[in-house]
Amino acid sequence: MAMKNILVIKHGALGDIIQAIDAFESLRRSFPHARITLLTAPAFAPLLAASGWFDEVVTDPRKPIWHLQNSLRLAKLFKRPFEGIIDLQCSSRTAAYFRLMRPKARWFGTAAGCSDPMPDFTGVNNRTRMMIAAQMAGAGEHIGNLDFLAEAPMEQEISLPARYSIPARYCIFVAGSSRAKPSKRWPSARFAAIARYSLAQSIPPLLCGTAEDKEVNAAIKAECPEAIDLTGQTSIAYLARLMGGAEFILGNDTGPVFLGARTNRPTLMVMGADTDPDMSAPTGKYADYLYQAELSELPAQKVWQKLQEIRQKAD
Repeated sequence: MAMKNILVIKHGALGDIIQAIDAFESLRRSFPHARITLLTAPAFAPLLAASGWFDEVVTDPRKPIWHLQNSLRLAKLFKRPFEGIIDLQCSSRTAAYFRLMRPKARWFGTAAGCSDPMPDFTGVNNRTRMMIAAQMAGAGEHIGNLDFLAEAPMEQEISLPARYSIPARYCIFVAGSSRAKPSKRWPSARFAAIARYSLAQSIPPLLCGTAEDKEVNAAIKAECPEAIDLTGQTSIAYLARLMGGAEFILGNDTGPVFLGARTNRPTLMVMGADTDPDMSAPTGKYADYLYQAELSELPAQKVWQKLQEIRQKAD
């Protein structure tokens, strides 16, 4: 019998959220009459509430377990009459939730002692891993999309300064990544070299990212003044819209590149020793990656050649 009340756990980060959209779509379409609740990080709640995949979105700021008010709120959530809890996060935190809350529902995950343990996913792409989890819960396989972002509210969007005029043709660079792992960043000088190649084809780059990426984007613009620096000025919804019109998207192993891949525009991720391509390669119709253990040794010419191959497939 199909489940009528389901809890899905997926905190993030952005790349993992994007890789989960096929699982989300599959659950929604396979259980059209079920009430599906999502437990996620506050940063992604507005985005996922607008998706149509969930009937309710509950936020989890992931505070320490001894934070009494938050723990009581979560305990109340897990006491609801869910028939299935699908743990797409599979973290030590969600395992602790299973251990401490002891929900009566079937638990699909990796927590020790859960009713429906997932198989060993070593070497399995994260998108596939979450799709298998949905299928374990009885879902068929369906492909999700980000079309809802075209209608997403823009109230929180930061208005672009009047000096910026987005050209008809452009590409997008995502040159930043987590500050905690600078080794995941392809050198800014190589991005600048790709910028010069693209400008030769009258395709200026838009430099996207958060405040953490200000320095690397400034370095690219210093070498390539024609680049348009949008650092800190794009919400997830607006960035998706920009990516949907890009000639191509180039970036490191970071969330916005997964977003670009699912807009089905030519997307290339460059990744080094910190990333396992088997598990973390972006998925999308025209998405691909280049791996070089030491990213600083990956030449711009090789990246440009790969981009042209992907663009030709999309033409």
